[in-house]
Order: sequence, then C-alpha cells, then structure tokens
Amino acid sequence: MLVEETERIAENEFAERAFTWEGEEHPEENLQTLADRGFLGINLPMEYGGGGMSEFDVALQVETIGRVCPDTAAAVYGMSMVGPRAIEMFGSEAAKERYLPKVTSGETSIAIAISEPEAGSDSQNMVTSVEEADDGELYLNGEKIWVSGVKSAEAAVVWTKFPEGLGTVVMEFDQPGVEIAQHFTNMHGGTQTQFYMEDVHIPEDRVLVRGPQALKEQLKALNWERCGSSMLANSIGLNAFDKAVEYAQDREQFDQPISEFQGMRWKIADMAKRLEASRALTYRAAGSADDNDGAPDRLQTAIAKLFSSETVEHVVSEALQVHGANGYQQGHPLEYLYRLARGRRIAAGTDEIQKNNIADVVFDRGLPRTL
Repeated sequence: MLVEETERIAENEFAERAFTWEGEEHPEENLQTLADRGFLGINLPMEYGGGGMSEFDVALQVETIGRVCPDTAAAVYGMSMVGPRAIEMFGSEAAKERYLPKVTSGETSIAIAISEPEAGSDSQNMVTSVEEADDGELYLNGEKIWVSGVKSAEAAVVWTKFPEGLGTVVMEFDQPGVEIAQHFTNMHGGTQTQFYMEDVHIPEDRVLVRGPQALKEQLKALNWERCGSSMLANSIGLNAFDKAVEYAQDREQFDQPISEFQGMRWKIADMAKRLEASRALTYRAAGSADDNDGAPDRLQTAIAKLFSSETVEHVVSEALQVHGANGYQQGHPLEYLYRLARGRRIAAGTDEIQKNNIADVVFDRGLPRTL
C-alpha cells in the first residue's frame, strides 16, 4: 500500500518537474506535498508528526520516488534516514520536540556533519571537539566540510570529540560562533558546505551521545543510512533503466526498433539482472535489522552499499549508451543521472570503506552458513 500510494503521488505530482531542479533549487514543493499527506518522516514517531513506520519503509519510499524524481528521493532520504533519525534515536525529549515536528511538517531539515579537511572516513582523527567550562557549560570548536543540505537545514548533527571519546551534538546554524566558510557545487549540481565553529554553546539537552560506547551506537545507526543510500542508488538505476527500455522500443534503425537487435536485448537483460541482484541484497540487508536489535547487519549492509553503488554507475552508463548522442547532451536526463550516479560511490561511505567493513567481518566470523 505504501509503495502504491507513493508511486501515485510521484507520478501525478512530481513527474512533470522531474529533472528541472537546477543549482540552488530544492524540491520544496514536492516535500511539502509529502508532508501535507503524512508521507514525510514516516519512520519518525507519530507524536512528532511522523508515521510510526520503519526505516525499511522509508527505503522503499525512496526507491519508489527516485524512479520518478531522483532529486525528491534524495531529499526524502536525507530528511528521514540521517540527521532526524539520529535525534529520534539518541536525543533528549526536549531535542525531539524542538526539531522533529519541523521535519515531518516540511518546515526544515537536519544536516549531518562528519567529514573534516583532514578526517573524512577516519573519524578517530577528527579535531572538532566539545570542551566543558568551569561552570559545566559545553562549547563546540572545530571545522566541518562536505556537509550536504545546509542551505535548507536549521541545524546539524555534528560528530565531535568529548574528553572521554567521540560523540554527537545538535548545533543550530544561526548560533553565535558558527561561520559558513563556503559552499561547493558538486558534479550533479548539489551544494556541500564548509563551516567553522568557535565556542558554540551546546545546551546539555542537545547532546545526543558521548562516552566510550558512543561510536559503536553511532556506527550501528549509520548502517540504516547505508541501506537508504543503497535504495537511492537502486532508484537511480531503475530510473535510467526504464528510460533505456522505452527508448529502445521507440527508436528505429534499419527499419526496426533497436530493441529487436540481439546486442541490445542482451544489454537490457544484463542491466535487469544487475538491478534485481542489487535490490535483493539491499532488501536483505534492511531485513537483517529484525535480528540485530533494530540495526541492520554490518556485513550485509556493506555488501549492499558496495554492490548498489557499483551497479548504478554501470546501469546508468549503459542506459546512456542505449540513447547514443541524445543521452550525451547537457540537459538530457541520462546526462544528469550519469553525474548523480557517480556520487553514490562516495556518499554514505566510499567503496573502499565498504570493502574494509566486509573484510573485517569476514576475517572475524566468515560468511554466514545460510541465508
């Protein structure tokens, strides 16, 4: 029912403007449509305006929307699976009441800030830190970079060091001491931001996690982000695949549709095979949360994230090849999807990080004996 209703909304409300969002534009109208119908933040508790559903439901929603409008799917993914989810999982009641209703109503979003110029995937070497003053108040200092969604966000979940180890806090961008240094434009036209923090006051009720076990809890939560990223990658691949199938059936060469040529049929079959394998791995990873206290299994999530990232790049490239010179032109949906797909191998953990995750688990306990 969720997939069918999401598909109906996407086809009727989002299809016409899909692939028209440019530069600084954000699909705010589409997000508001979802919010008005109770379809934004569906994994957040109902008392904060959410739907009380699961992260797996969000992942299905992201895949379904992305098959029509990838920009809207990416926004839903960011607003449901990353920053707001961290607040819901680890935040105080005051933090939940302050931020989550604004997310589910479409009023704002919550970014997540992890990377630093000298510490990307190496979170242990980040320099951003929280210090406790003599009066017990907490102050945040440091720098973050490559943060997505800052322009539409009220606050960010910031990864930082405490005296006793890593942790996370919620920081609002209009607080004294926060300085936006610059905005970068990435390959697909999205914006990522660098900002500085100097003695930014962090109230105690905006501390999410801290202490020796904090990193383990945060990393478990990131497995949901990787599942969502996998579904987003699959949706981009499916979007390109659908366009390739339609074009192959319509485009005629040598007095017949190009879909009748064996080479084309084999190309389409290979794309379908890869996409279905990627979706199966992703669904399995998400389903593993049922046996792991609500967090997906590290091994299955890493495999799904790696495979989906590789798959979407291949499938979109092949779909562009099907379109020939038409798909290679600036402004064509395939040209945009090609740039968008490349980012999936970096965002939510690079290919190399996923391979390390896979190897760590395999050397520790091997592959499971049964599926």
